[in-house]
Amino acid sequence: MIRSFLVLFSVWFLSFHSYGQQQAVPKLVWKVNRIDLGTILQENGLQSVTFDYTLSQGAAFAIEEIMADCGCTTMKFSKDSIAIGQSGKVLVDFDPSSAFGFFSKLVLVKGNKGQVQDSLYIEGIAVPYPSDLERNYPVKLGPLGFRMKKVNMGDVFDNEPKVKFLEFFNYGSEPLIKKNLQVKSPDFIQVEQVQELVRPKERGLLKINYSASMRLELGAVSDQIQLNWGKLEAIELDILADLFDYFAPILKSDLEKVPQLFLEKKVIDLGGISANAVQRQVIVLTNLGKEELEIRKVQENCTCVVVEYPKTSLLPGEKMELNLVFDPIGRKGIDQRNIYIFSNDPVNPVQLFVLKSRID
Repeated sequence: MIRSFLVLFSVWFLSFHSYGQQQAVPKLVWKVNRIDLGTILQENGLQSVTFDYTLSQGAAFAIEEIMADCGCTTMKFSKDSIAIGQSGKVLVDFDPSSAFGFFSKLVLVKGNKGQVQDSLYIEGIAVPYPSDLERNYPVKLGPLGFRMKKVNMGDVFDNEPKVKFLEFFNYGSEPLIKKNLQVKSPDFIQVEQVQELVRPKERGLLKINYSASMRLELGAVSDQIQLNWGKLEAIELDILADLFDYFAPILKSDLEKVPQLFLEKKVIDLGGISANAVQRQVIVLTNLGKEELEIRKVQENCTCVVVEYPKTSLLPGEKMELNLVFDPIGRKGIDQRNIYIFSNDPVNPVQLFVLKSRID
């Protein structure tokens, strides 16, 4: 009797387990679910992207419907079913003339009677064609027109390179051919022309790739690059960037263990001072953490400020004085000097100290 019951139970369990496997909810693994198109010029027309997916769970899957949050996107897909391990594609076309500036468009994929509802995103920056070229591209360097002479990359972290697209207008009489572009730049800056050909009186894009990990610097930096298309006049561009160390998020329980930079004061107001009197102040730093603190850099926003400090590391609980010397000669009125302190404090890796005064 007991033996018969065990046999029946085993048959029931295996059947139930097999049924559960067959009824598993379909699961799609997307190669990427967010695509950044970068900067798009309006005249470049429709932009096409492809989202690839694989069925990793479930007996079969078929897309029933794809919805978008904007009429500026059109989608193509196959309604054929795929089995586990097989792959499919969703093709999306985006019209950049429908949105100017930053955009983020949602594409919702539905299938298997609502069992699957996955979200895909297309992002980028759409640039309209200007009505006044001279006003929009006033900086003329050789045959090219730019909005500004200096290219600001913004914040760049050392964990991954940063990419920026730079617009230009070809005021010249010669076409700019991608393969003819010659670039003289530091190793940490790479530049390429996006379009294969930019004709006279057309706009183009330069793709600038900046690697902070190769730059080996922190804070505000400036570099110069030179561009030349064959026999055309060479042009120079200034590349600005603010470089930072990247620190991965840490657990709340580890907050007391890591280095912690503490400033006893973050602002000193000198009040009214004479332009002929050099000012000296002291900033006290303390490591409140339980690991060694490294002072990686101290950067001032003016050569009129000099900061001196005896060492670059502090043991847990240790204090150190930073000596500030401010020479206000040649200055007048309300003045503010910023001192940035870079450290290996993962929570606050860059701290700001402000020196204020009113110079008579």
